[in-house]
Amino acid sequence: MTRYTGTISTGVRTPIVKAGDDLVEIVHDSVVKAVDEKGYTLHDRDVVAVTESLLARSQNNYATIDQIAKDVNNKLDADEIAVIFPILSRNRFSIMLKAFALTGKKLHIVLSFPQDEVGNHIMDEKKLYGSGVNPYDDLLEEEEFREKFGVYIHEFTGIDYVKLYKEIAPNSEIHFANDPTKALKYTDQAIVCSIHTREFVKQQLKDAGASKVIGLDDILTSSVDGSGFNEKYGLLGSNLSSDTKIKLFPRDGQKFVEAVQKKLMETYDKAIEVMVYGDGAFKDPIGKIWELADPVVSPFYTQGLVGTPNEIKIKYVADNDFKDLEKEELTQKVREKIKEKGENLVGTNVTLGTTPRRITDLLGSLCDLTSGSGDKGTPVILIQGYFDNYSND
Repeated sequence: MTRYTGTISTGVRTPIVKAGDDLVEIVHDSVVKAVDEKGYTLHDRDVVAVTESLLARSQNNYATIDQIAKDVNNKLDADEIAVIFPILSRNRFSIMLKAFALTGKKLHIVLSFPQDEVGNHIMDEKKLYGSGVNPYDDLLEEEEFREKFGVYIHEFTGIDYVKLYKEIAPNSEIHFANDPTKALKYTDQAIVCSIHTREFVKQQLKDAGASKVIGLDDILTSSVDGSGFNEKYGLLGSNLSSDTKIKLFPRDGQKFVEAVQKKLMETYDKAIEVMVYGDGAFKDPIGKIWELADPVVSPFYTQGLVGTPNEIKIKYVADNDFKDLEKEELTQKVREKIKEKGENLVGTNVTLGTTPRRITDLLGSLCDLTSGSGDKGTPVILIQGYFDNYSND
């Protein structure tokens, strides 16, 4: 019988997870209940994905703003420091800025324009045209920036981030530049707050003579006064938990995904894959925001999720190889073509239009969109049929 379904993504509800909970047991039991409720049959290479916040919560991977401030003071000794290229976010950066303000240091906050690294605008970019401002080289002070570009209210949040960041850190000055070395006009010590460009920005500053440069990934790489930590990513991937506390990106996740996999395989006798996911790395077409404030989409995953898709573009082969065939023969020939495809199709015409992203990044987008970011209550995702294709009955 012809099969009429392909990939299915199902949100799985779980109890509210607290610090110290056995998350392996919770994820396993929640999946079992969802499978039973829906009458699903699990297969080899089905995927169970768990949001990173669930793992971090179960690990109690939190820190206070006082602990962050102490770590910054341990690593930077200048009275004034530059805070370079933070993203515009209440959830992600405002709590970090509050911690940096607690250091007692004067902060020189350098904002990129017309937008931050992930696409949040700080001005109407059309106003750059004819302004006489060179965005590649010019350094603007707040008064000059406001005079030229006015007050900009973020389209989605309704926030004036320049005003917000000044309120959070009164002992600060805000500057606008896209060349990070401009910050050295004020101080030779800096915290690089960009996410995906951090290593390049650090190198630029060091080459230009900065004496001490750290990134968000260098703060809380070990515990401070009993805090949580992340040895690889530090503060990257963290977000606001309360007015004085931050939730960090999870750690030690490889053991977790392998433990969940083992338990599910014992229950279902199927080679089920498991991953932890954060932001989905997709871009909003209206606000132009790139949904990747985490350092990676998936920090932990089982071995079967390594790699990129090896797919044939059905439209291409139907329109070229078999363009003169009628429906039934066309369908049969396309299925045969897929079954006979080689193990590495990179660079061949039959792949034109396929998506050469990592499998974990593609799955992470699917998971993030399925679970949402609010009150759906489905922080675990069950994905079936993702590795199937048109030739599978």
